[in-house]
Amino acid sequence: MKILGLDYGDRRIGVALSDAFGWTAQGLEVIERRRDGDEIARITELVKMNEVSEIVVGLPKNMNGTVGPRGEICIEFAETLRETLDLPVHLWDERLSTVSAERTLVDADVSRKKRKKVVDKMAASLILQNYLDAKSTR
Repeated sequence: MKILGLDYGDRRIGVALSDAFGWTAQGLEVIERRRDGDEIARITELVKMNEVSEIVVGLPKNMNGTVGPRGEICIEFAETLRETLDLPVHLWDERLSTVSAERTLVDADVSRKKRKKVVDKMAASLILQNYLDAKSTR
């Protein structure tokens, strides 16, 4: 079964998906957040369409390891997913994942306009890949 990785942001949710073996993460899409909460419906569709067995949500921690207001929002989102989808939802430390994704895109000379479209998806891929790598060493 596959694992879905999510980078939950204020305006967008980056989505990544593992392969069936749980070895690699690939960026899937970016979901625009709206006031109507439609993003949960889209995530539900993706879970069913891709036969997802668990979800990883990036948890933004402060550099000292504490969880701030943004992290609390992600914890609430993860709990909503857990209750709605009845699947295991893991929180994964995502410190600097978006910064890393942005730096990689800048180094690859990707234009600012194109970076904006893919940075969240790339951050979700980094979160999921780090989770998969840690899980394989257990």
